[in-house]
Amino acid sequence: MVLYGLKTCDTCRKALKVLENVSFRDVRTEGVPPEMIARALEEFGEKLLNRRSTTWRDLNEDERAKAPEVLLSEYPALMKRPLIAANGRLYLGWDSGVQQALLG
Repeated sequence: MVLYGLKTCDTCRKALKVLENVSFRDVRTEGVPPEMIARALEEFGEKLLNRRSTTWRDLNEDERAKAPEVLLSEYPALMKRPLIAANGRLYLGWDSGVQQALLG
């Protein structure tokens, strides 16, 4: 299981506390592999972009108009967190549905 997120993200920290056998990847320092971004965009579409983030608010209109995969490669903190890859599936966020799916 791999959790993509930020070490400073409270939601990511909550997930890391309860998940076992998880490998953490900080998207700011390690990035997200392009193939993982493509797969996540295919599954979640625009939901993958965190439009409520400070990073998004700091972008100008020209930057916001870029394709999601370009935005996420240039600004990894724009990704909604956490993105979790487990058992061949992807999970986005840490709501009760994700928790139930991963914790049983």
